[in-house]
Amino acid sequence: MPADELSLSVLLLAGGQGRRVGGQDKGLLSWHGKPLIAHLFRQVRGLTDDLIISCNRNTELYRQWGDHLVPDREPDYPGPMAGLCAGLALARHPLVLVLPCDAPGIDSSLLAPWLALARQAPGLPTLIRQGGQWEPLFAVLPKALGEAFEKAWLAGERSPKRVILSGEVQAYDCPAHDPRLANLNTLALLDSYQGN
Repeated sequence: MPADELSLSVLLLAGGQGRRVGGQDKGLLSWHGKPLIAHLFRQVRGLTDDLIISCNRNTELYRQWGDHLVPDREPDYPGPMAGLCAGLALARHPLVLVLPCDAPGIDSSLLAPWLALARQAPGLPTLIRQGGQWEPLFAVLPKALGEAFEKAWLAGERSPKRVILSGEVQAYDCPAHDPRLANLNTLALLDSYQGN
């Protein structure tokens, strides 16, 4: 891995309650014979020496796919904002690639140009914008943004999108319905999605 590539941490968000999948741990649901988290691990492992998984259960299983595991600081699955606060605080590098655990279609054709764009303006969040819609959980965030997340959290804000879009943001545009960005957040989607 080139030295300049080591400036990136990766945060995989797998701390949700899984309400749409009957309370199951989404990151561990099987797709094409492997847990969803394993598909993401395969794509991002070579990008970083600091792979963080935000998870609130099954830590003994998640340990094989992450360098660090981080739970939410509050109980009862308070949402992705909590995972972002905890993950950004733990990250070791100035940039943090954030991905949800239920998007196994992510691949190098998306990651390489997106990360290249983010490195051109490392002080700005670089969000995926899919068909004109912002995707706040597909983001490359400056670790320094963690302070804004903490302040917003303490003020009662629970929307990562509002926090990120409150400042200047860089977009990486993708077409609507890009299969690489499919969120398999229901059992029906998990069964029907074939990938790109």
